[in-house]
Amino acid sequence: MIRAHLDKVLTVLLAGVLAGLVLAGAALPVALVFGIGFSALSTPYSELPNTLRTSPTAQRSNLYANDGTTLITSFYQEDRVDVPLREVAPVMRQAIVAAEDLRFYDHRGVDLRGVVRAFAVNQRGGETRQGASTLTMQYVRNVLSTDPRLSADQRQAATEVSAARKVQEMRYALALEREFDKEEILTRYLNIAYFGAGAYGIAAASKRYFSKSPAELTLAEAALLAGLVRSPHTDEPINGDADAALGRRSYVLQQLAESGQVPPEQAARANAEPLKLRPSETPNDCTAVPEAQNDWGFFCDWFTQWWSAQPAFGASADERQRALRRGGFSIVSSLDPAVQRTTVEQVLRIYPETDRRAAPTAVVQPGTGRVLAMAVNRDYGVDENPAGQKNYPNTVNQLVAGGGAINGYQGGSTFKLFTMLAALEAGLPLRTEYDAPGRLVTGYRATGPASCDGQWCPQNSSASVDGRHTMWSAFGNSVNTYFAWLIERVGADKAVEMAERLGVAFRAESDAQLARHGAKEWGPFTLGVSATTPLDLANAYATLAAEGTWCAPSPVVSITDASGRPVEAAQPDCRQVLDTDVARAAVDAARCPVGDQSMYNGCDGGTVTDLRQRLGRPVAGKTGSSERYETETVVAFTPQLAVAAMAANPDDPRDAVGKPVQAELARSVGEVLSFGLRDQPVRDFVPPSERIAFDLTGPRTGN
Repeated sequence: MIRAHLDKVLTVLLAGVLAGLVLAGAALPVALVFGIGFSALSTPYSELPNTLRTSPTAQRSNLYANDGTTLITSFYQEDRVDVPLREVAPVMRQAIVAAEDLRFYDHRGVDLRGVVRAFAVNQRGGETRQGASTLTMQYVRNVLSTDPRLSADQRQAATEVSAARKVQEMRYALALEREFDKEEILTRYLNIAYFGAGAYGIAAASKRYFSKSPAELTLAEAALLAGLVRSPHTDEPINGDADAALGRRSYVLQQLAESGQVPPEQAARANAEPLKLRPSETPNDCTAVPEAQNDWGFFCDWFTQWWSAQPAFGASADERQRALRRGGFSIVSSLDPAVQRTTVEQVLRIYPETDRRAAPTAVVQPGTGRVLAMAVNRDYGVDENPAGQKNYPNTVNQLVAGGGAINGYQGGSTFKLFTMLAALEAGLPLRTEYDAPGRLVTGYRATGPASCDGQWCPQNSSASVDGRHTMWSAFGNSVNTYFAWLIERVGADKAVEMAERLGVAFRAESDAQLARHGAKEWGPFTLGVSATTPLDLANAYATLAAEGTWCAPSPVVSITDASGRPVEAAQPDCRQVLDTDVARAAVDAARCPVGDQSMYNGCDGGTVTDLRQRLGRPVAGKTGSSERYETETVVAFTPQLAVAAMAANPDDPRDAVGKPVQAELARSVGEVLSFGLRDQPVRDFVPPSERIAFDLTGPRTGN
């Protein structure tokens, strides 16, 4: 106890005296120097603060494709990735010590010789030219001036020219070296130092200037980088003063030679080398996705939306985004480059990038919610568009997943699924029959073309589908009046609740108001008058493929933090939202629209009946057309994959895309499914029970 106390007192005394010597060179009054220096003795001894124990360096986060190696982009405030000392070339370790603190391995945080030398030099020159800051003291200053956990005043105080600051810096340096060995301090210094040109830490600097890892640095390269930390804003050779950088390189090489760490002839050869830069810049954020994979930008954009909604990364969206840009996360996304490439190819076969109409498409994995692809015929970027072209060919609006300015597009008859599920859950069987007329006057109030004396009165798209139907044939042939009758029977609010349960978001304020306050009267909901997105639809139908297990759409497979620990937020967020038999029954009916046959031979016609034959495996799905064919939609799924594609004009919902594009969407969706399933076994759907197929029962809830 007594020895430890004496050690602290001596440390404070030494710090005070040394600070006085150094600052004397700055023409501070002697009384002030010694007053501040020795006044430290009368204050409690400060232990090393946690901010210096736990390095707060901001590190970039990297987002990879699902192979774990293909970089999509990075996110950072400071381009930095911490590396252990063993991954730094020995010449780099030697060079930084030679440049900044030649006696680093001889002192204990404060270099008495250096202080005396600086005092003498500064006294002769009449101005402060040497400050005798050791590498350890520089590390302390770097941490205290950049730590976001400290207040702005505390960070500013870390660099002010004052005796008090110098005393504190020395005391912390001495304390730091009692807790950590030289190798740990050198590692931390190399990872926090700024090397100019936006590169923080040795790993980023090696990549920025030479496009290599720090382990591969040559003597000349190491000496150049080591020389930059003194004046990184002016001496860096990419945007600053290359001659100054070479001058500092010569100084570092001379220090290495004079200290005997490098043979003089080797230092001379390195000094004679011309400046050989191979600069590369780390991409930052979604607009910096490499040009060859520009289409990945929409997935990246949605990833940032997802991240902002995860409580694991902070209490607010702003806090979560700061965590992404400072936390050094390694994120393996769910994006499958091959499936993405195929999806983009198919989308561009429907509309080119320069078309005012778009074909946003999403690919989802049932049972996990992981999104394998998000494609649309647009360039992701902020480049200006021609006059009058708001969203094409360039946009950063989220056309696939919605959000921001994008509410989505009318889903049309794909929403009949939610009415059918509500009916099945209420106890109605698949064989529920109804003689569907060409037009049906309902009890729902309405105005406009679908109104008959103030009542909603939808009609079928063709007289050929009028007549008696079950759920199988009505869903297959998309019989409007059958589902208008069915939603009246089960309640529109039940269909709306079902859609929300399966993840459909009401982004348009008018839709949200109806869902909250007018759901019981929202009969037209069954015909898909609400705006939705391909991602919402693909995920809702994927819930059927997973036999009633809904999973939150996810852009990630794994996340590890800067320490290599896995983050739980990457795990699928799934729950059973439908009775398994209800989900199987809906799948059985959904086989009809795409040319498959139900387990009970209930299908009798469909809207894209060639899809099953072209795919060559069991498939289910649904098509949808909004009023006047303003939008067209196709959703298809197998037990392993779900795909949804929509055709619409994002800037003008009244610009009808026309019914013929539905066949193109079906072909596109089929090709994506075929490619995505190329290495997967053929799996059939599990048939529903005979009871749910044929018997009227009580409500079916739970699992």
